[in-house]
Amino acid sequence: MRTPTPNAPHIRGRWHRIGSAAAATAALVIAGLGTAAHADAATPTPSKVSAQAIAAQVAKAHVTYTQQCDQTPKKGFASCNALRVTGGTTAFQEEQAAKKGIAPKTVSPDAAADSPSGYGPSDLQSAYGLTDAASSRGSGETIAIVDAYDDPNAESDLATYRDYYGLSACTTSNGCFKKVSQTGSTTSLPTANSGWAGEISLDLDMASAVCPNCNILLVEAKSSSMANLGTAVNRAVTLGAKFVSNSYGGSESSSDTSYDSSYFNHPGAAITVSAGDEAYGAEYPAASKYVTAVGGTKLSTSSNSRGWTESVWKTSSTEGTGSGCSSYDAKPTWQTDTGCSKRMISDVSAVADPATGVSVYDTYGSDGTGWNTYGGTSASAPIIASVYALAGTPGSSDYPASYPYAAAGTSALNDVTSGNNGTCSTSYFCTAKSGYDGPTGWGTPEGTDAFTG
Repeated sequence: MRTPTPNAPHIRGRWHRIGSAAAATAALVIAGLGTAAHADAATPTPSKVSAQAIAAQVAKAHVTYTQQCDQTPKKGFASCNALRVTGGTTAFQEEQAAKKGIAPKTVSPDAAADSPSGYGPSDLQSAYGLTDAASSRGSGETIAIVDAYDDPNAESDLATYRDYYGLSACTTSNGCFKKVSQTGSTTSLPTANSGWAGEISLDLDMASAVCPNCNILLVEAKSSSMANLGTAVNRAVTLGAKFVSNSYGGSESSSDTSYDSSYFNHPGAAITVSAGDEAYGAEYPAASKYVTAVGGTKLSTSSNSRGWTESVWKTSSTEGTGSGCSSYDAKPTWQTDTGCSKRMISDVSAVADPATGVSVYDTYGSDGTGWNTYGGTSASAPIIASVYALAGTPGSSDYPASYPYAAAGTSALNDVTSGNNGTCSTSYFCTAKSGYDGPTGWGTPEGTDAFTG
């Protein structure tokens, strides 16, 4: 990630901070809570509980969370963009409590949870208009997840997540799941790492949540260097993946254009990259002209016709979705905003606020306490990669990052028009508005039409 400013409170040690979920609009329509055991938690709203009362309780959501790995990577290395909730109450917990008329449960730091405390598959499918597509599409498609180091429990944790939510099994034995190193080996794997294992679990679970019929290829780089992560991207494409999710980033450098040509120039493959978690400012490889840069939103239930509402995710001046004008990467031909002469971040977005975070199951290492809630743009990147997979195989000569631009301004994207991720000299670089803006791009998915050629 970008190097924090000298006065940043998280300059030493692990991040530990409080994120607040702003008030959701009235939550009379609670969509997408009907899958497997997740549905059991969703008791119908008692008639005596008004929509206003539900919204007031959801507004109380507040969480503490920690950066999952590599807070300040050295030059040429990347940090994962996963944020693990360690305390407080999530929007999901507050919502469920309001519907039941009880006090909300809380997340206890480093304590095992017996059930999810964040959004699950049916929530995400509902929020992004994907319920029908998720049930009928994705067979035969492979989503690749690229991360650093090994998660020894990746397959077993994935099995628990999918079983809980009633998703079909995705295992090595049935051919749905495969784990390899950056060399393609299934046996000679990198050193295990607890922090990156949480990132891996987040990515695998989001791919499962949005495209449950897809196959999943996990490619583990031997370190978090850009060279090794890039080599893992190449391996994923070589092994046939047409959708590659990358939930990591680091500071921009003059080497980025060479990384572009060496690792990310893959026509015919949709490569998604997290925009970053340190608020306004550009990161690489989100700045690559060949990838889809994915920003982050705060996602809340609403009484509107969609059933959901979104705004830019921002917790503080140093905590929120990344965005910005690249210092090095050329502007892709399909990007036409006039304030940035080079590559502008982001292209599209999805949920990333930890307070409105997603449920993840992870059991490896000191961070692996079972059910956790995660946020960060590490959640939004695999969500968007999975939407591409639902949309179908890209054209062999296409750069799928261009697809949302062809659908700009249509009902295929939810335009996010409120919030900001900091201050900037050119307003749309950091502030949401109607149409294109840096923090959320052209918006969030409403179905798959914006992600196909």
